[in-house]
Amino acid sequence: MSSIFNEDIKIQSPERVNMFSGESKNLEYKVSVPGNSEKYMKTVVAYANGQGGRIIFGVDDKTREVTGMDTDTIFQTMDAITNAISDSCEPKIFPEVTLQTVEDKTVIVVEIAPGKMRPYYLKSQGITDGTYVRVSGTTRRVADYMLKELILEGQNRYYDCEICEDLAASPEDIANLCEKLKATAMRNTLTTGEKVQIRDVTPNVLLSWGVLAERNGTLVPTKAYALLTGQAKNQPTIQCAVFKGTDRAYFVDRREFEGPIQDQMEAAYQYVLEKINRGMQIHGMFRQDVYELPVDSLREIIANSVAHRSYLDPGNIQVALYDNRLEVTSPGMLLNGVSIRKMMEGYSKPRNRAIAYAFAYMKIIEKWGSGIPRIIRECKEYGLPDPDFIDFDGDFRVNMYRYSLNILGKKESTTQTTQTTQTTQTTQATLFDHLNLTAEDKSILTLVCTHPALTQKELAMELGWTKDRVKYYLNKLKKQQIIKRTGSTHNGHWELLL
Repeated sequence: MSSIFNEDIKIQSPERVNMFSGESKNLEYKVSVPGNSEKYMKTVVAYANGQGGRIIFGVDDKTREVTGMDTDTIFQTMDAITNAISDSCEPKIFPEVTLQTVEDKTVIVVEIAPGKMRPYYLKSQGITDGTYVRVSGTTRRVADYMLKELILEGQNRYYDCEICEDLAASPEDIANLCEKLKATAMRNTLTTGEKVQIRDVTPNVLLSWGVLAERNGTLVPTKAYALLTGQAKNQPTIQCAVFKGTDRAYFVDRREFEGPIQDQMEAAYQYVLEKINRGMQIHGMFRQDVYELPVDSLREIIANSVAHRSYLDPGNIQVALYDNRLEVTSPGMLLNGVSIRKMMEGYSKPRNRAIAYAFAYMKIIEKWGSGIPRIIRECKEYGLPDPDFIDFDGDFRVNMYRYSLNILGKKESTTQTTQTTQTTQTTQATLFDHLNLTAEDKSILTLVCTHPALTQKELAMELGWTKDRVKYYLNKLKKQQIIKRTGSTHNGHWELLL
């Protein structure tokens, strides 16, 4: 693939999928430039409000056939696209419009970078109706709560640092919170030397964190204060449940935790410890409890879901324990400039600054950015598969796997996981060799075998495909009696029939 200018198209981030691998969250095809520019301008706005992306003109969105653009008028077309984007969007968006030669045909590639002045919207529709985001490869009008978050992000403000207008806090109330925060920090500190170093929390400390704000010379509570004291209007909860099997068809137990968010986090953590398997090791004269999952990582996952969730989103954090995994889902899409790859490398950008400060003081979270690399490392040390980090439908999910299943469906202990995973992969490769499968068949079949509980949407996101494309190949494999779906669309799982 070579450019007519002997330049490769600039790719802004390593997460970008190949240009012709199919439509995804960051890639869209158009066979031609629509006469009504609004048909693609919504996607332009959505890219600027998200992680950026590309629109390629001259490719059929259904077949991925390269049709090309009229080379006689191609430069006028490029100018028209650039002008339309500049004239239609507010704040102004400046695209990078380039040409690419593919199969002796020329396509137009429009690159939209993540915007820094969010929200971006269509002038003709106004900010309320004209703001769009990308969700699972589709462009959607933004929900009210998400619009508010985009406005705050564009102004470099934090929701939890905003003044809570419907709550008052007396000096006694503030002093009581200070005492509770320190008590939690002391409880979470192991050594006497570390306990001595824990400083008192004062109103001025809360002010510097953003838990309090100053108005007319008086200290007033912020949203963070309300959440840390359990007094927020529509205070969110953490919903915990244990399910039989690998889907949500059958409840074994469920619990919902209310109150201050730091207490919810601790209660959810203890709930999971009660439900997972536990053994013991003898060290000299002492017995040590050993859980099937690395407890520090387990705690970190739940703590991060509380500290970094969107509190503008009305949803609740869900902690679900299945036979094969722990699944923690928190409301809120990734912030501008944050990607799963960056997070795995230690990058962190707090969504809730005041809560992050308070949680760090209370020893609930470690230094910002260290959590996910440590979670990955500890899972490897336990012999567990790598955890999954999934950004989908405005939520963020982490899957930590308890053990692997071999092809006979026999449960393996955590010490057998690595060997079982390798055996399963080898067996799958052998099976695939005896089937008449395309590269696309093998890609989706491998993912289905590895993560049978994934929905069509989640499969599409993992593969960088459209949902329709995933559906086509799943139906193809089902007709060949290679796989089948057990249970409902959202709560079922895939089974290998070979």
